[in-house]
Amino acid sequence: MSVISVPQGFNEEQLYVDLQSIFGQSLYLKCEGFNFAGSIKLKAASEMVEAAERDGLLRPGSILVESSSGNLGVALSMIAASKGYGFVCVTDSRSNLATRRLMEALGSQVQIITEPDPVGGFLGARIDYVRSLCASDPRYVWLNQYTNPGNWRAHYRTTAPAIADEFPRLDVLFVGAGTTGTLMGCARFFREWHRPVRIVAIDSVGSVTFGGAPGRRMIPGLGTGVRPALLDESYVDEVVLVEEADTIRACHRLARSGFLFGGSTGTVVSGAMSWLAQHDDGDLTSVAIAPDLGERYLDTVYQSNWVHDLYGEDVLDAADELAAGSRSA
Repeated sequence: MSVISVPQGFNEEQLYVDLQSIFGQSLYLKCEGFNFAGSIKLKAASEMVEAAERDGLLRPGSILVESSSGNLGVALSMIAASKGYGFVCVTDSRSNLATRRLMEALGSQVQIITEPDPVGGFLGARIDYVRSLCASDPRYVWLNQYTNPGNWRAHYRTTAPAIADEFPRLDVLFVGAGTTGTLMGCARFFREWHRPVRIVAIDSVGSVTFGGAPGRRMIPGLGTGVRPALLDESYVDEVVLVEEADTIRACHRLARSGFLFGGSTGTVVSGAMSWLAQHDDGDLTSVAIAPDLGERYLDTVYQSNWVHDLYGEDVLDAADELAAGSRSA
């Protein structure tokens, strides 16, 4: 019997951080890293696995296989171990070492793709590898988070209602765009809500999700090299693109104030603050979703040599100065 699931009506512990004192703009950050899997991805993983079981796709002896930059892989590792399935996570060289070790500790196999596809990048290469595995053995079952409606339904049924209960006068919701499952689930829910909510998608520069030119992206979590099949831009009011150097600065500024968050959160916060600086006159109720915490990024986002090698020696100067100013204010 499974001991890891997200049942109907699940209401996770509510934890919000108001970033007013750190950034000078009121923004409530919904912290999703406080569950067994350490990220928001546990919701989508549970929804997709349970649907596959109901549909008869998963049965004793099945081996789950999924392409993941990390957090979904950890969530599926825990669920697979709980339910007695095998699991192969197909990731790439940008995945955090701590995340890969965690999956292996849970009994999963981790396949690292080292060469990007000429057109689809690392994501395209990962998907090609998953397809080859599934073609080689009928025991492999690919949930396919990039097209699986359970990905967005999980957030339509849990994440968005939880925010609505806590903020009945919500004006703006900032959501990072990866597979766009969280984005689409929340956007669909609030389209049907009792008052208009502005949905602002946050993406990384170098991602092709919203039609941008492909470019180097070293921080896993947000952005894609292949446009997500789940995405319906009619539900999105605005898109903000964030440079990875600004992601790094936001993460370190939060850390200097006592909050250690992951790279995706740094991107979302940076984009949200940029948007609020242009649009907020002090009357908006704004929420952003923080997908995970920062412990798995200690060897990357929070490791000075890694940061300096990729983004330059002075990338953190502004973050340190701003953090110092916040403390003295």
